[in-house]
Amino acid sequence: MKKEAISNTFNEVLERRLSRRTALKGMLGTTSLVAGATGIGVLAACKPNKENIVSPPLEFQELPHGYDTTHHVAPGYSADVLIRWGDPLLAEAPDNFSGGAIDAESQKKQFGYNNDFIGFQPLPIGSNNSDHGLLCVNHEYTTSHLMFPNVKALDTQRESTIEEVDIEMAAHGHSVIEIKKQNGRWYLVDGSKYNRRLTANTEMEITGPAAGHHRLKTSEDPTGRKVLGTLANCAGGVTPWGTILIAEENFQLYFDGDQVKADEKAPGERRGYGLFNAGYYQYRNHDPDLTEEELANQQPELKGKRAFYRWADHYDRFNIEKEPREINRFGWMVEYDPYNPESIPKKRTALGRFAHEGATIVAEHGKQVVAYSGDDGKNQFIYKFVSKSKYDKHNRSANMELLAEGDLFAAKFHPTGVGEWLKVELQESGWASPAFTKLKDQAEALIEARLIARLLGATAMDRPEDIETNPLTGRTYVMLTNNSARSPETTDPANPRADNRWGQIVEILPPGVDGDRDHLAPHFQWEMFLLAGDPNHPNGGKRGRYHKDVSKDGWFSNPDNVAFDPDGRMWISTDGFPKNLTPEGLDAPVHDGIWACETTGENRALTRHFFGCPVGAEMCGPCFTPDGESFFVSVQHPGDTPGSDYSNPSTRWPDFEPNNPPRPSVVAITKKGGGKIG
Repeated sequence: MKKEAISNTFNEVLERRLSRRTALKGMLGTTSLVAGATGIGVLAACKPNKENIVSPPLEFQELPHGYDTTHHVAPGYSADVLIRWGDPLLAEAPDNFSGGAIDAESQKKQFGYNNDFIGFQPLPIGSNNSDHGLLCVNHEYTTSHLMFPNVKALDTQRESTIEEVDIEMAAHGHSVIEIKKQNGRWYLVDGSKYNRRLTANTEMEITGPAAGHHRLKTSEDPTGRKVLGTLANCAGGVTPWGTILIAEENFQLYFDGDQVKADEKAPGERRGYGLFNAGYYQYRNHDPDLTEEELANQQPELKGKRAFYRWADHYDRFNIEKEPREINRFGWMVEYDPYNPESIPKKRTALGRFAHEGATIVAEHGKQVVAYSGDDGKNQFIYKFVSKSKYDKHNRSANMELLAEGDLFAAKFHPTGVGEWLKVELQESGWASPAFTKLKDQAEALIEARLIARLLGATAMDRPEDIETNPLTGRTYVMLTNNSARSPETTDPANPRADNRWGQIVEILPPGVDGDRDHLAPHFQWEMFLLAGDPNHPNGGKRGRYHKDVSKDGWFSNPDNVAFDPDGRMWISTDGFPKNLTPEGLDAPVHDGIWACETTGENRALTRHFFGCPVGAEMCGPCFTPDGESFFVSVQHPGDTPGSDYSNPSTRWPDFEPNNPPRPSVVAITKKGGGKIG
């Protein structure tokens, strides 16, 4: 079938799907075509979707689009700053942030920078308490020009000091915070025994198939089983056995050095994370057999640049000439127990190595566990991990190593609404690529997961970020943020727009009916939930697509993270809205924030604007308490706009004190007078 015919068929189906708001009725007529063509036999495994689970309608008054120096929430709600970068966390932590003054020893005991993922774990353990618990928060990266005086944005040639690097390393990682709700507001529990900081120097254990492999051994760790720290922790996950998962995303930005010299010690260690010249890493989204010279010629703008972070200037483990295999010890999912401050975090290599954007767990008593994860890169893939052992809801200790062993799969989306999971493993024949002639075992397949997925024929997606499963329906949703690198020749029904600056949300439906879906199945059905962007764009091919009644404030761009409230309604955070807007018809930029909608029924994909960030900030980490009456969000890199720096930021949110720089913070949202959010 010609590509044009496939696209036209899909567009017709999408049009019916978006206008009629039915579940798969438009897709089911084409399922037999794909099943017969691919030999999957999906139709027999998939039951008709009854769409019998409908959430209560959203009732909040919608927030207008805007863009200014502070945050905004829908009328009738309170949005209180709970904790900020530099606030004391451990009992002995100093409260010395006034004027932005901070040092590495203090930062190790204080709340870190650029908070992202948030997970809420009730206290006591095993309860469903919504008024007392542990808030578990990632610190993805540092923004040096908003942290330190005399640093300019994007100056990768500057010489960093060891004092700056030590502060940055201490500001990365993760925080655990005990919190309580009193009289309708949330407060920190001072000196809590649970409070904890994980940093770029916290000792961690490597587990699973790659543990002890020669490609993870370094001069400091000849066992290949111990590693210092975790980096670039973007999204994450919460397990039903009470542990937290934190993702290692853009880890390649931290490593510098000369590749030629590094390859003399350990050839080929950087497949999939191409090193173009003197230490400047970028994702390799193309032919793995291209030489570094060919890559550099394709992207001349990278010539002469250095790594984004300058940690290698002071610490050899980030210098690939001196430690060429240290980079292989990052790019994993990390699991730790927040209820045990002495527990050692574990890197779970069975879930594969790539730019992880979280891991969402689906678990049913007596069955294997599923973890969904996205690789946050342009033209990268969606993954599913299936554990070897089964989940026991009555025995926490029996579940603590569920993520140590299992199988990893990458998703292939067929044009007519059917998908399959391809096992990430080496094949005996059919791969002529010289980049893979030296791969020997499954550990190496997991180290090179993204390139194995490409050779398997998985579908290259428009930056897969957060993936979450609706706990009521069992449908899984993928946030595809954008992809300016997609050409017209490489579009497909799951990624239908070239130069995609707006993103989309794809819905995965495992076999079964809502509330009873088989996530272990090797195949699924899928459909487009919505296309983000301006629904009134003058170019119809670039137009956003939502429910027909979406308001002038209800549309958004660049979906990033997602959460579901207890009633199964979707809450979407955005990243890049101000930068990726189309100018037609807009009087001013629009802030990133939160939009909410129902996923079934007559109001499916009718998105409504709930929260707006201050200028320059990204919205991250949406998280509900079990009762749905509290909603936590992360405001990341406030004030980070062109020309903004420590001395002259575009906002001084949230303190608005003349000597303080902007401070990334967690915001706690509650309904005035009490009640469920939404």
